[in-house]
Amino acid sequence: MDDTRSYGANRFIASALMTHRSVALAAIMLCMACARGMHLPDAIPPVQGTTHTAFALRYIDIAEGTGAPAAARKCLYAHYTGWLTNGKKFDSSHDTLPNGHARTPLSFPQGARRVIAGWDAGFEGMRVGGQRRLIIPYQLAYGELGRPPVIPPKAMLIFDVELMGVADTVMHADVSAPRPAVAPPPRCPEWSSIALGG
Repeated sequence: MDDTRSYGANRFIASALMTHRSVALAAIMLCMACARGMHLPDAIPPVQGTTHTAFALRYIDIAEGTGAPAAARKCLYAHYTGWLTNGKKFDSSHDTLPNGHARTPLSFPQGARRVIAGWDAGFEGMRVGGQRRLIIPYQLAYGELGRPPVIPPKAMLIFDVELMGVADTVMHADVSAPRPAVAPPPRCPEWSSIALGG
């Protein structure tokens, strides 16, 4: 029995390594294709010129999580601290409220455009318990205008984030009303229900 489990585990690990190598090889080939100029289907007319990158999100994984994975349209709960590139902290969920109570993690449905684009994309691939530093260009943050007086124009932002929980989104309760032309965005359950396992 133990030999069978060991054999199965070894096959799983070998399969995972092969998949990881295949993905890495595909990424390298894609980068090489981008460097030479991407080959597109014949239906798309070719153009001449140099490819420019307008902006890019960067991140550093500080700690790998082992819990539930972040996924599109799932509610993510995150603690965070944000800085400007001059070192000034502009916000943190770790700071206490004026009444002395601790703040709860920020919640948002991933990919639903309820947060800046750098956050919607920045949690991809994370699992609960994971910690990551996000380096977000202004185009994926508050844009050319910023958010005065806290965020200046064209501000690159740096966030240290920790994924605290993942939950299903909650649909709006009023099902008797006529359905609107545009569905309301999903909402997240209260953190207290997630933290208590409810």
